[in-house]
Amino acid sequence: MVRCGSVWFRKYGNFIDNLRLFTRGGSGGMGYPRLGGEGGKGGDVWVVAHKKMTLKQLKDKYPQKRFVAGEGANSRVNALKGSRGKDCEIPVPVGISVTDENGKIIELNKEKDRILVAEGGLGGKLLTNFLPLKGQKRVIHLDLKLIADIGLVGFPNAGKSSLLSQVSHAKPAIADYAFTTLQPELGKIVYNDFRQISVADLPGLIEGAHMNKGMGHKFLKHIERTRQLLFVVDISGFQLSSQTQYRTAFETIILLTKELELYKEELQTKPVLLAVNKMDLPGAQDMFHVLMNQLQNPKDFLHLFKKNMIPERTVEFQHIIPISAITGEGIEELKNYIRKSLDEHANQENGAYHKKQLLNLQISNTISYNEPPPKNGVTSPR
Repeated sequence: MVRCGSVWFRKYGNFIDNLRLFTRGGSGGMGYPRLGGEGGKGGDVWVVAHKKMTLKQLKDKYPQKRFVAGEGANSRVNALKGSRGKDCEIPVPVGISVTDENGKIIELNKEKDRILVAEGGLGGKLLTNFLPLKGQKRVIHLDLKLIADIGLVGFPNAGKSSLLSQVSHAKPAIADYAFTTLQPELGKIVYNDFRQISVADLPGLIEGAHMNKGMGHKFLKHIERTRQLLFVVDISGFQLSSQTQYRTAFETIILLTKELELYKEELQTKPVLLAVNKMDLPGAQDMFHVLMNQLQNPKDFLHLFKKNMIPERTVEFQHIIPISAITGEGIEELKNYIRKSLDEHANQENGAYHKKQLLNLQISNTISYNEPPPKNGVTSPR
């Protein structure tokens, strides 16, 4: 944990977001034909969600990635009913998607949520000629859709990694080329009052990400499970390479919005903040004034785009903060606005929840009031 100004920041490295596992249920126990004894059933393999588990911890603890349940006990003279084999539990982080060989997907979103992935075989009995059955074999895929309060979103080289290092004193890869962040970087901002806000620095998007170009879907799936988004935009614009078109800061914002919309429209319902980075560059203030005018009147500038590049609706940012990840300008303000935005949104959600509960109560009372009184004091059966 690293002290940074008014906050602490805890850094997590070597992030893993998917694993392939082999699972097998335990074989059943042998029956006892002469006395009609039944063998014990083999143990089952379960996937169980735990808040403090990560896929990296799972991989480190079980490098073979093989999970086999215990075998059922054989029937014998002094124990005709064989005991059941021991179940095997695979601990996984909350927010995991489990996909089996048939493509069936089940998500474990709460602590102690569980799913049976490989059933144990039956013990030997009359029905099986007292011979035991083998347990199921299954290959499963674990896929983590990252859960974080804030997800940093931007084109490559927008300065997300530099911003992370400024906020946290962490050491993400930083260089003067596009793709330096190739996997999510996770961390937590812990304020002086011990309030914690989790932050995810995600790999940079490129145009066409919704079609799985660049990091594509590997990036976009993580955005689904962040509470809010923080767009990080280079005030001087962006150009991926000499073969691609230069984009201004305003064009970058429009294209980021379109990529999210094309991947999944629901992403546009998330609250979004905007950090305009690299304000230490010459002429940055003038470019920022131009950008603010464009953001306040976006429809006046959409004619500059091709029709297929224009999103159905433009983003309304909760807060717009000019920053410089190099000089530290605006960093403290950004931290404060992140916290403020999360609190505002939480209050709105709580208010909406209480209104819904009150409405349901009013409807319930209305239905009870309109019911006819029972005849002769006896409630008629329904």
